[in-house]
Amino acid sequence: MPLILSEEQVQLQDSAKAFVADNWTVGELRKLRKDTGKGYPEALWQKAAELGWLAIPFAEEYGGLGLGFAELGVVLEELGRGLVVLPIVSSVVMGGGALRLGGTEEQKKTWLPKVCDGSAVLTLAAQETSRHDPYAVNTAAVRQGESYVLNGRKVLVPDGHAADAVIVVARTSGAAGDRSGLTLFLVDPAAAGVKVHRNLLLDSRVAANIELHDVKVGAGAVVGVVGQGAEILDQVLAEAAVALSADMLGVIQQTFDITLDYLKVREQFGAKIGSFQGLKHRAARWFCEKELSKSIVLQTLRALDDKADNALQLASICKARLSDTARLAGKEGVQMHGGIGVTDEHDIGLYMKHGRVSETLMGDAAFHRNRFAELKGY
Repeated sequence: MPLILSEEQVQLQDSAKAFVADNWTVGELRKLRKDTGKGYPEALWQKAAELGWLAIPFAEEYGGLGLGFAELGVVLEELGRGLVVLPIVSSVVMGGGALRLGGTEEQKKTWLPKVCDGSAVLTLAAQETSRHDPYAVNTAAVRQGESYVLNGRKVLVPDGHAADAVIVVARTSGAAGDRSGLTLFLVDPAAAGVKVHRNLLLDSRVAANIELHDVKVGAGAVVGVVGQGAEILDQVLAEAAVALSADMLGVIQQTFDITLDYLKVREQFGAKIGSFQGLKHRAARWFCEKELSKSIVLQTLRALDDKADNALQLASICKARLSDTARLAGKEGVQMHGGIGVTDEHDIGLYMKHGRVSETLMGDAAFHRNRFAELKGY
């Protein structure tokens, strides 16, 4: 399978590039630090919805376009290039993805059209520790008659402060660390007993901590099968890891382009610094890593669409590779810029911060290498 974009995907890429150029500058990211609201431009979110981007991976019967992750990845890559902040991964891939994979027909008909047209934002609340550990769930869901009562705490919930509904991973049986016994619940963040705390991340994106105190939900809030939530969770987190990888690919490529341009104009000792052999070698290695990363992202996106047997393995390979390359890109970009690279006024530092946050979200390189080994039976 040739790892190149189709004609339709190239057109989508061009459209996404034009969208970013016409509607966003990296300077907008600095303004979001002072924003105390949703943490992303709502007008831009609606424009993305009008272009159909939020509907890409969903079936037409729910207002979707019936396309795939290969197309969504093209959009995410271009948004990553511009450091555009929109809750696509949280709402479309994570929250919407959980309903797409395991939701009841009623849940899908209620929420997926709203995800597709941008009128509602969904997210997934899974993480409870400082590091990504999907099965380390202590949040408890105890059955009481026809309802469940949830108690626990979630951290680093992407766009949880702006979500209209949160899919909470809770434990209905077993102990923390067990894959079995997990159940997904569709929870209203405005419900009694839910407390949402807004947090600004290093790169100016926003995540939330969510506390659940005797939160009561009906049996109709269950997403999937009680006790078998890991079947959905594994797939959703893999898709989210690949979506983040596509975003990171855009960050890596733009960081490289910015730095390459700088090497061509910055003079030291009477010569352009791009002519120095040491920097040439480092840039060449960076270029190779960038191209390898591009290939694994495209291959994995297609594997998800084809429902390949090794899709989850590829997802972990992809996230591990892109996490490593994002770290390399941030380090090399800042170092090759010299002193100006560490100043807030220069864009290169913003790209480094975005990469550092993305490499840890949904599991860092170490997590995914271990995950790959487990999937291979080691």
